[in-house]
Amino acid sequence: MKLTWLGHGGWKLEAEEAVILIDPWLDGNPAFPAERRDEALAGATHVLLTHGHDDHIAGVPEMAAEKSLPVFTMVELAGQLEGVEATGFNKGGTVDLGGVKATMVPASHSTSYNGGAAGAEVGYVLKAEGKCIYFSGDTGIMADMEWIGAYFEPDIGILSCGGFYTMDMEQAAWAAKRFFDFEIVIPSHYKTFPALAQDAEVLKKGLKGVDVLEPGVLEAIEL
Repeated sequence: MKLTWLGHGGWKLEAEEAVILIDPWLDGNPAFPAERRDEALAGATHVLLTHGHDDHIAGVPEMAAEKSLPVFTMVELAGQLEGVEATGFNKGGTVDLGGVKATMVPASHSTSYNGGAAGAEVGYVLKAEGKCIYFSGDTGIMADMEWIGAYFEPDIGILSCGGFYTMDMEQAAWAAKRFFDFEIVIPSHYKTFPALAQDAEVLKKGLKGVDVLEPGVLEAIEL
């Protein structure tokens, strides 16, 4: 299994027979080197979206159409994506993406698309190759984390923790200790804008005994 950060809240997951782009906001993303777009998209088989905000979806429908990639997301958002093969499902539902099982779980944030309603914001639990990843999506601390941790027992957490729009590093560390038993935690949704955390030192200090990985953009992590 390989994980690659695309900057901000975007990730590329390579596992089983799939290469999944999760919230792959590339066009206009100040953290992403535009000249490396082809590298980021190489081999992609699926797109998975957490919600409709521009910093997660801008340019994605056009890219999915260009590369003939199926998109999976909340049912109301899927219905608004034109020109792409979009599958809409809902919280509690699971889809098989080339052998990767993706289950939609709640998040606590907001969502919209092109100024209108887009269903609900979500996260995902991803199971493949004997590993279980909790991808929080944009969220604050929420009570649902308790059952997500207890039911799925994820060993890897990709947590939005830049603050201002989501949990900050201190809150994410508290939630990880309170609700989960992660072996590995990877920060997300940070470094992009001045309002967000620029490093993960607070997260590392708050998660002694947990392997907190802080990759650079387009630096692959082998899991």
